[in-house]
Amino acid sequence: MRVVLSTWGSRGDVEPLAALAVGLRELGAEARVCAPPDEEFAELLSGVGVELVPLGPTVRSVVAGERPPTAQDAFRLAPELVAARFETLSAAAEGCDAILATGLMPAGARDVAEVLGIPYVFACFHPFGLPSRHFRPGRRPGTPSPQDETDLKVLWEQDAQRVNCLYGEALNRHRAALGLPPVDNVRDHVLTGRALLAADPVLGPWQELTELDLVQTGAWILPDERPLPSDLQAFLASGEPPVYVGFGSMAAYAPKDVAQVAIEVLRAQGRRVLLARGWAGLSRIDDKDDCFVVGEVNQQALFPRVAAVVHHGGAGTTTTAARAGAPQVVVPQIADQPHWAARVADLGIGVAHDGPTPTFASLSAALGTALSPETRARAKDVSRTIRTDGATVAARLVLDAVDVGPLGPGAAQAP
Repeated sequence: MRVVLSTWGSRGDVEPLAALAVGLRELGAEARVCAPPDEEFAELLSGVGVELVPLGPTVRSVVAGERPPTAQDAFRLAPELVAARFETLSAAAEGCDAILATGLMPAGARDVAEVLGIPYVFACFHPFGLPSRHFRPGRRPGTPSPQDETDLKVLWEQDAQRVNCLYGEALNRHRAALGLPPVDNVRDHVLTGRALLAADPVLGPWQELTELDLVQTGAWILPDERPLPSDLQAFLASGEPPVYVGFGSMAAYAPKDVAQVAIEVLRAQGRRVLLARGWAGLSRIDDKDDCFVVGEVNQQALFPRVAAVVHHGGAGTTTTAARAGAPQVVVPQIADQPHWAARVADLGIGVAHDGPTPTFASLSAALGTALSPETRARAKDVSRTIRTDGATVAARLVLDAVDVGPLGPGAAQAP
């Protein structure tokens, strides 16, 4: 059996598919991943023996400029990705038994599956932003939401129109070329009525967050066996556990001067700093030996050895830190990150920073709470509840979709 897994997004969108591909392989199926051709994604997939089929432009070329992408950038990228999916997936899925798609609005993937006559499965890594009768589109935690269901319905209809504006013309043009009828609502067409939710049930409960029928599998975690670099191990062993500070692929979104602010705050508290360079290129402010800079590293091995994790609130980093029992300070920037920050705070395993730009005072206060004995104890307790079998559960459901229909009977009761 052969399955094509498709995504376009940052490492947090690609690594879970690597985990799922490994899970499928362990069940006797062959999987290939259509993903952005960034070098680090190719290395990630190659490291677990999974084939990468390049799809669309590199993510770095879109998000790693001096400024965040604009609306004009989005209107250029959307039809480019639709075209890439029709071309790339059509070739990659030839002779395959199913297509699973995730990442940035994968318009085109379901349509290729329709042409090929094979099952299509949509997966998401969080429930935030999915159609709901209770929350308005894009609502950040703590902001008011209309209580009138009619108002919410109008807002979600406007959200569907926004997706249509971005993807509709390109999608329907490609469908017409294949003899398929037009799609009126691209968003709902892509999401389907039932989807896989690749998030931990404790970290990411979804009830009442969406009208979709989600099948929660647990997060798709790729085991990382890489040793930590010897110089990093030496730094960790030379003193008290440092505080990790990193913003992953945020690049242009990373708060200005965040490295300097974090280093000054932690020094004032007598703490050492482990700074993750990331796509924003964070760097040390001097040559003092209480600060160490790392590139891409095994966070699964690293986070159990740090005092706390200061990060942007991506689903992957949040899950890895929670699994390690490391207290968190989440400084959310975009998309789902404010929601993960709120969840970390609700669970008592860390702090949701108020706003995307920390100051000396605000970060000092957040770290004071995160580094307290109470928060550390709570983080350790919650770490023991985080599931690690999500990729295996999802792999079984995908194969069931091939054998007995979309997600299989009783899939909502996935263990």
